[in-house]
Amino acid sequence: MELRQLVYFVTVAEELHFGRAAERLHIVQSAVSQQIRRLERELGAELFDRSPRHVRLTGAGERLLPEARTVLAAVDRARAAVAPAEVLRLGTSTGLGAHLDRVLAGFAERKPAVQVELVSLPARERLARVVDGRLDAAFVRGAEPLAGVRVLPLWPDPLVAALPAGHPLAAREGIDLAELAALPLSITARRTNPTLVDLVVGACHDAGFEPLPGPVSGSLRDTLASIGTRPLWTVVYASHARVLHSPRVAFVPFRAPGLALTTGLAVHGATPTPHLDALLAACGDHEN
Repeated sequence: MELRQLVYFVTVAEELHFGRAAERLHIVQSAVSQQIRRLERELGAELFDRSPRHVRLTGAGERLLPEARTVLAAVDRARAAVAPAEVLRLGTSTGLGAHLDRVLAGFAERKPAVQVELVSLPARERLARVVDGRLDAAFVRGAEPLAGVRVLPLWPDPLVAALPAGHPLAAREGIDLAELAALPLSITARRTNPTLVDLVVGACHDAGFEPLPGPVSGSLRDTLASIGTRPLWTVVYASHARVLHSPRVAFVPFRAPGLALTTGLAVHGATPTPHLDALLAACGDHEN
């Protein structure tokens, strides 16, 4: 039995939803499910009653929950009893998908004694916290330069179209952007992510059309829910689309040249970032 399995179990028990638990843990849902299954096999008992509509604790799960919390609390006390652990404060955002899971796993292999504290903030605030030292590094995509910050390019993040699963284009292996001209575009407000919005709207103009304005929602989850019930489209990072499960929404790649933003690692321009070499090496693992 591993401590992370108990952490995953307690988180799922508190959320009663594997997807929300994965978001809270900043890992992909499949990793949570896999570790819970391993824990169940080791204990010889089902911990959750799973159905398409709900997740509930079984009797065994209800008995394990207080014991698991006791174990995790004891671990926290043991850690507090010794010298403070080294911490890498890493800014992140939604949409990193499997990339983040691989980076964290690779970093843990190289620096097992260093805890990673993930902080999710808007891009501008992530950069500001790198400048003032409240973050050691931060993932960013196409962010406007900020004095005192270096952005080290990591990998390109292609975008795919998200559209209703019942739409004729949903069955295609690839689409041209111009084929979406008749569908309203539902995308975040420009003030929230100007780089992404400018990329998509500019590409539509290059393809010869002005995108029809669709509803602006507060989260990708809400946008996908809307797409599942009405003819709309949006863009999603391909790495994120691979871990999303929405039977009423299809994710279709764009034909070349496609759309993409580069993910980079923002670090302080003058002050060395702790464990930067190990972090960059872990970031490179996704290409292997």
